[in-house]
Amino acid sequence: MSIYGYIRVSSDKQSVENQRYEIIRFCKTENIKISDWIEETISGTKSINKRELGVLLKKINKGDLVICTELSRIGRSLFMIMEFLNICLSKECYVWTIKDNYRLGDDLTSKILAFAFGLSAEIERNLISQRTKEALARRKSEGGVLGRPKGSNILPEKNRLYKKINTIDKLRKPKMSLQKIAKRLHVSRSTLSNFLKKISNQ
Repeated sequence: MSIYGYIRVSSDKQSVENQRYEIIRFCKTENIKISDWIEETISGTKSINKRELGVLLKKINKGDLVICTELSRIGRSLFMIMEFLNICLSKECYVWTIKDNYRLGDDLTSKILAFAFGLSAEIERNLISQRTKEALARRKSEGGVLGRPKGSNILPEKNRLYKKINTIDKLRKPKMSLQKIAKRLHVSRSTLSNFLKKISNQ
């Protein structure tokens, strides 16, 4: 059995020491010891998969325990928290929080919660998908154009490089490579090359 202490702060200005102190003090009262610490400085709105928390979820096994000070350390949305707890419970891991005083494990209450979390997460995903489809349908019915504006890939005047034609001409006179010119203009070489082709075809 591995015991993980999870700490998250949203900025460098916030100290991790307060959370670490609370977890260590809690472990002493429970007579347990942290096997490994997971610390990260990242917004709680970031996807779990893009965080160290996602790495932890892949690593935990049956019987492992994750301890954090409170559920808000997991994420800033109910959906994200439910997703995390659902994965932990489906792997038969334990999740304990100190301030919230949650003890989620293999008991009946936790299994009921796991079902509720999973169902809620699925409902939330469906609602998000439905809202997106409705928004796109409404925009289309109102005459809105979906995707990039028509002509943005056809008319050179629509390209942000159009205003920099003179600069491009000056850079090309010393036979500077397209790669270097693109780098100076902060665009990719292919973007610059396509723009020049459109200009020459006019």
